[in-house]
Amino acid sequence: MNLFGSLVIAFSMYSRIPMPQLEWTKERMKYAMCFFPLIGAVIGLLEFAVYLGCNALGFRNLGQILPIVIPILVTGGIHMDGFLDVVDARSSYGDRKKKLEILKDPHTGAFAIIGCGVYLVLYLAVFLEMRPAVIPVYCLSFVVTRALSGLSVVTFPMAKESGLAASFSGAAQKRAVAVVMALYLAAAVWGIWYLGGAAIVAVVLVVCLLIYWYYYTMAKREFGGITGDLAGYFLQICELALVAGLAVISHVISL
Repeated sequence: MNLFGSLVIAFSMYSRIPMPQLEWTKERMKYAMCFFPLIGAVIGLLEFAVYLGCNALGFRNLGQILPIVIPILVTGGIHMDGFLDVVDARSSYGDRKKKLEILKDPHTGAFAIIGCGVYLVLYLAVFLEMRPAVIPVYCLSFVVTRALSGLSVVTFPMAKESGLAASFSGAAQKRAVAVVMALYLAAAVWGIWYLGGAAIVAVVLVVCLLIYWYYYTMAKREFGGITGDLAGYFLQICELALVAGLAVISHVISL
């Protein structure tokens, strides 16, 4: 029951999928992050079903636009909210204290609005460039990004002792969560290799490692560690970078 409670907490916090109401006990919080990548699996399945369904019914344009908004609809925009907060904070060019204050500010600044528009346009552009053969790999990428984000929450230093990321990190059974995240990554990489081959696996790994390294160094340098907003920021830019990488590789190799 504690594991079921952990799953409910993960889906309640990081998705809009209806879940039963359960108490957030210490035992259930220990393993909540273990189920975070499963939300990515749900998103990937919905993406694949919508893409195939729209194309089968002749709604090709809809099949190319809906996949852009499905992750936001499923998650309620929680990760995009983090992305926008970080864009606002970094655009201030203030010191660490100022940036952390902006992350807590519930108001949305002009740079966040601009960043959202640019992000969605870029995402749509590179998604349209992807060949249909890499769509299954694209769907698996949502598991990869959440496994990496979850791994960062239990391994990276925290910028502050309070907040969403600090709460999940402090309550987590960190070693167990790290092992589970590694297993998710191994399974996803195997699936990507099976569906796309060695070249696509190489692209996915290179993109993920570069973005992960950038996330760690930027967060530590500018914020003193990570927060929930920074974890969301990483997830969004990693997803965008992966779509761009898949678009490029799908044109380079014969698919």
